[in-house]
Amino acid sequence: MLLGAGVLTTPAAATAEAKVVPVQVTGPVSERFNMVFLGDGYTEAELPKFRSNVDKHLNVLWSIEPFKTYRSYINVFTVETPSPESGVDCDPKLDSPRKNTVLDMGFWGGCAAQSPQRLLVVDTGKANKYADLVTGTASGNRQIVALANSDTYGGAGGPWATASGGNALSSLITPHELGHSLGGLDDEYDYYQRGQAGAPYTGKEPGSIHHTLLTEQQMRQEQAKWWRWLGEPSESGGKIGRYEGGSYAASGIWRPSRHSMMKSLGYDFDQISRERMTQRIAGKVNLLSGGTPGDKPVGTDRPVTVQTLHPTDHALNVDWTLDGSPVPEAKNKREFDFTGRWLWSGKHTLTATVTDPTPFVRDPAVRDSAALTRSRTWTVDTAVTSPPASTVDFAASSPTDKPVRVGGNLYAEPNQPAKVRWTVDGRSARTAADDRDLIVPAGAKKVTATVGDQSRTWTVDSTAPTVDIALSTKDGEGPIGMKLTGKDDQPGYVVNQFRLDGDGWHTYYGWPTDAEAPFQFTATGTEVDGLVYGNLGPEGMSTSSFVQRKPGYGRHTIEYRAVDAAGNVSATRSVQVTLRAPR
Repeated sequence: MLLGAGVLTTPAAATAEAKVVPVQVTGPVSERFNMVFLGDGYTEAELPKFRSNVDKHLNVLWSIEPFKTYRSYINVFTVETPSPESGVDCDPKLDSPRKNTVLDMGFWGGCAAQSPQRLLVVDTGKANKYADLVTGTASGNRQIVALANSDTYGGAGGPWATASGGNALSSLITPHELGHSLGGLDDEYDYYQRGQAGAPYTGKEPGSIHHTLLTEQQMRQEQAKWWRWLGEPSESGGKIGRYEGGSYAASGIWRPSRHSMMKSLGYDFDQISRERMTQRIAGKVNLLSGGTPGDKPVGTDRPVTVQTLHPTDHALNVDWTLDGSPVPEAKNKREFDFTGRWLWSGKHTLTATVTDPTPFVRDPAVRDSAALTRSRTWTVDTAVTSPPASTVDFAASSPTDKPVRVGGNLYAEPNQPAKVRWTVDGRSARTAADDRDLIVPAGAKKVTATVGDQSRTWTVDSTAPTVDIALSTKDGEGPIGMKLTGKDDQPGYVVNQFRLDGDGWHTYYGWPTDAEAPFQFTATGTEVDGLVYGNLGPEGMSTSSFVQRKPGYGRHTIEYRAVDAAGNVSATRSVQVTLRAPR
């Protein structure tokens, strides 16, 4: 829900004894996008609950693209601020008690009768105050996520994203609100008040990248909006096309997918939203993060180096030009060695261009922007002699404090020209042209990177999680209850996912009103708080309550899988169910 988080005018709580806790550190604060989780309404005794809520929210976030791929661009910190009282204001009713808490969070937009009940706000001044305790973070390089100690559905997007910590759907509120706060994405809801169709859209062509008045033919002819993705299978299910409703209007405006993160919680971002989120995450960092400085002339007696960032599943490209001419043999190498290369005496120009080849981006303007393309140029002077080299050590590497997944991309950056030597379970491992990156092979248990006489070792979580399914019935008049239980041999919240009849993968959360209750499929779905869940009809599993629905009797296929804290994905399994019409 795209509504700004406001300030509650409630009595100030006593200043909390705050504690900054690093949860994931992938690099210096100044060189990363930093997420800062705050908790409100958690007493000292309830801080373990806050930590558990953060773990769930994060692991769900890491299972969703593009956060999964660009996890290595992000630092995560929590600021633990125990509150004098448990809970937050006006939860769940306007006349519910006001609580003495650190961040003054509250539902109903801060206990305002004219506000939606689900609008959860925070005192932004206090949120900034505590987030500032994470040294080096500021509005330009961080995102605050404030979690309320509540099981009531609610959240808000803006510079400060908020979500309830314990609601069944709460871990899905966070990526949706980040779509607003970080991506500048709009809601794709066809309503404002739940249960009531939004008024027809009557405005001009919207500025939103994922809303339009254009037909598919017009988008192609004008090369506008999401024309590059039209007709392709949507990452959130169905095909990318033109679906009526969005931006709180039920008609007169169209969105790219039947359901995606910005319309139905639980689905992934579709390609249009994913492209924007990729741009915004990458735009918070510098792809060319280090190496030989370009501010002074360099000699030819030592290689020139670049240090890049490292997405979790692929390497960035590096292209070199010397005096304006490409050097193909140096492509994707992080060092440019002048040994054996004849140069006339004097000055030359060397340029390295780092690009991200991600398939998540198709817009050339985004591809060529600073988010996905960076260059550095050196003046090379044959008369310059390089200063003595320092001791070889690591400049940066993948974090070693937690197990890494099979198929994940590990990286190690030396602080000067030096070879990175990799071993997997004690045996030498080969890499591509760039020896800074290694994809973890199947069956690995330990991976070690060595530069000079320094080594770093990673433990590999090579065991995928498992997931069990329990169905109330496979063949009957229903309803069909489904409970998924994921298990793993390592700590951390296991994310369960399912999809219905080949539609988009959906994060399992139990039931909207009870995380421990089974998800329930029925012929036309079940209405909960103005929305419909578990619809077996052709309109989609999750839809608005005012949409006319055709009963989905007959046979259906449910696929399911699990994702563990390291990112390993279990094998996909499936089961057939049949819902029979009442006799």
